Amino acid sequence: MLSVLLVVLAFNYVDRLVLGLVLQDIKSDLALSDTQLGVLSGIAFALFYSVMGIPIARWADRGNRVTIISIAAALWSVMVALCGVAANFAQLMLIRVGVGVGEAGCIPPAHSLIADYFTRAERPRAVAVYMLGGPLSVVIGNFLAGWLNEFYGWRATFMMLGLPGLVLAVLTRLTLKEPRLQKGWRWAGEKETASQVVPKSNAAATPPYPQSVKDVCLILWTNLTFRYLLFSWVVCILFGAGIGQWQGAFFIRSYGVKTGELGSWFALIYGLGGFLGTYGGGEWASRFAVNDERRQLQVLTLVYSISAALLFLSFLSPDLYLALGLTGLAVVLGAMTNGPMFATIQTLIPSRMRATSIALFYLFANLVGLGLGPLIAGALSDRLRPLLGEESLRYALLALCPGYLFGGWYLWKASKTVTRDLQLAQEGENSDVKEDHALTSALVSSRLGEAVSCLNITIRNDNEEGYACDRAISRNRGSL
Repeated sequence: MLSVLLVVLAFNYVDRLVLGLVLQDIKSDLALSDTQLGVLSGIAFALFYSVMGIPIARWADRGNRVTIISIAAALWSVMVALCGVAANFAQLMLIRVGVGVGEAGCIPPAHSLIADYFTRAERPRAVAVYMLGGPLSVVIGNFLAGWLNEFYGWRATFMMLGLPGLVLAVLTRLTLKEPRLQKGWRWAGEKETASQVVPKSNAAATPPYPQSVKDVCLILWTNLTFRYLLFSWVVCILFGAGIGQWQGAFFIRSYGVKTGELGSWFALIYGLGGFLGTYGGGEWASRFAVNDERRQLQVLTLVYSISAALLFLSFLSPDLYLALGLTGLAVVLGAMTNGPMFATIQTLIPSRMRATSIALFYLFANLVGLGLGPLIAGALSDRLRPLLGEESLRYALLALCPGYLFGGWYLWKASKTVTRDLQLAQEGENSDVKEDHALTSALVSSRLGEAVSCLNITIRNDNEEGYACDRAISRNRGSL
């Protein structure tokens, strides 16, 4: 399952990497400004990618996640191939919107599926293995796309890299299994996996489907650690997307590198470096900080700070190879955050709303980060161009590097609250089914006095653990 999801994720990311690599060619071919390129690589994609992730994730929390992932893979693959036939800015922007809608159906259902198959101790490693799709996408999107673009042009490159995704869509549908369809399946608790399902006789204990998106948001807002992780991710995506999307154009403009050579370097830096960092971070967390999310987040804080310094030095470097080397070190360190951070999120969130919570996570992160990051970098470069010429992009990217320090600061704050919130999440996972089912049964049979007692017990228990009353009320809103 992880292998298939890994490859699907790789092709999910390929489109964005290819676009960053060929921005300069699209600019010349379609006579676009840097601001227009920022719109194409930023808000045009991110707006629909983020917003459509919410209804798709709600579907994933209730339905067949394997079917959702396969349909999404087919849609985005067709739209990526269509990028190669765009004749102007408006057409390319509309196609990018379609790509965003398709790619929104990949990550939240996959994270939810993985969380149901692996325990808390195993999740950092499992999530890290899944997210190796990122480094794999670098090899495909930089090395292969770099040479395809140099030999055949950017239009043919999009077509050749988009269509193989249709094969992946079929492979996903035929090989993966939705654990909810297993006999006797119920929502997994912290000590359960997909293979450890309860007998069918206990199926009646499963409460109704989780709350509306509004209620999910209310529950998540009471979780202080989730809030800090969200703020950290938003900040890092904002500055990271601005840097990453324009990094290829920076090396081409400032060092005169051709796309074939640059693609090879990026494949090595982001492919090998991303692989080492992602796998190493997950392996470290599962071996040396097992079930110790506080320590994991504290180390990630240091990692973000060092990455910011390395990137800053890379853009100041007068030498191409020194700049590439510093970038490589920053990539290894930055990739270490993937497994531990997303594993922590999945452990914090009740199993019946994991896909929706990840979609909300990406909604805010991508609307603010992916949507505005490339646009800010492009607009800043245009503003500095009269003063600095072709070097304007270098200083625009320099200005974004310190943003990682803010992301690290929020991770540090999360490390102060994560132990308490994880304990509450585990206790809530074990007690919510019993309490919610008792409340629902009482309401259905019109035993209102008993229902009030159930709700009072839930509220009192939550208050004793430091939660507000509205958490219990929000969780049981459907029954009420």
